[in-house]
Amino acid sequence: MTTVMDLSNALAGAVERAAGSVFAVHGRPRLPSTGVQWRAGLIVTASHTVEPDREVTLTTPDGRTLSAQVAGRDPGLDIAVLRAEVDGVPVADIGDDGDLRIGHLVLALGAGPRASAGIVSALDIRGGRQPAAGEIVAVDLTLYPGFSGGPLVDVLGRVIGITTSGVSRHLQCAVRAATVTRLAEHVVRGGKIPRAYLGVGTQPVVLPDHLRERLSLAQRTAVIVVNVTSDSPAAAAGLVIGDVIVSIAGHAIAEPGDLLAVLQPERVGKIVTTSILRGGEPRELQVTVGERPSRA
Repeated sequence: MTTVMDLSNALAGAVERAAGSVFAVHGRPRLPSTGVQWRAGLIVTASHTVEPDREVTLTTPDGRTLSAQVAGRDPGLDIAVLRAEVDGVPVADIGDDGDLRIGHLVLALGAGPRASAGIVSALDIRGGRQPAAGEIVAVDLTLYPGFSGGPLVDVLGRVIGITTSGVSRHLQCAVRAATVTRLAEHVVRGGKIPRAYLGVGTQPVVLPDHLRERLSLAQRTAVIVVNVTSDSPAAAAGLVIGDVIVSIAGHAIAEPGDLLAVLQPERVGKIVTTSILRGGEPRELQVTVGERPSRA
């Protein structure tokens, strides 16, 4: 691209290529959101825009109305996967988000289509619900009302993420394509996105300096257990109220949101080593991660 017109034409072409897989998602009153067909019959959108127990409909790029069902959610990443019978709409061209660099030019698409241009401003954002490191990128562009759940695309029209306003109050963000693909795979294999579950309520707690020094702990805070659900994985492993959780599976737990980062769907059914302090003394418990009950 040697001229401004070349760049302008490239961006317009990227929008045209990506827009063919973009839907309007009617999952809340009044304002529809955006979704993209990730796999045949699987449409990805932002979870916060699809209300529970609400009938969901889709508007295809050519104006048809389809019914859809929620096949799975990951509220921590604000991703919902919908299932629908779709004909005549192509699957999105999914790009390699591993090539993303700060400063890369990107486009956010909304149903219509509508578009907004900007750059990648950060590659690793920890949102208010604390997704795992590297799953969320920040983008310097405008997500207009209804854009959440739409594709973030590169200048070739390849989808490299799903935009959402639901993981940060202050930043415009996108969930990386590789992470979305992983969630969609859960739906393909098991018909849903399992939600990992320990069954504890926690609050942050400051670790005293003398305790940190004695135990060689780098972190200044951890979480204290204030509630243990009966018949939960935590109860079965012996966690009790007052235990201080320092790490799970080798990942430091400095605040309650860090639990969500560690408890990914892939950990359901797996045993994780949980390092705790009980009465100021270190212990390790082996906890088998469960799947969150529907009303837990």
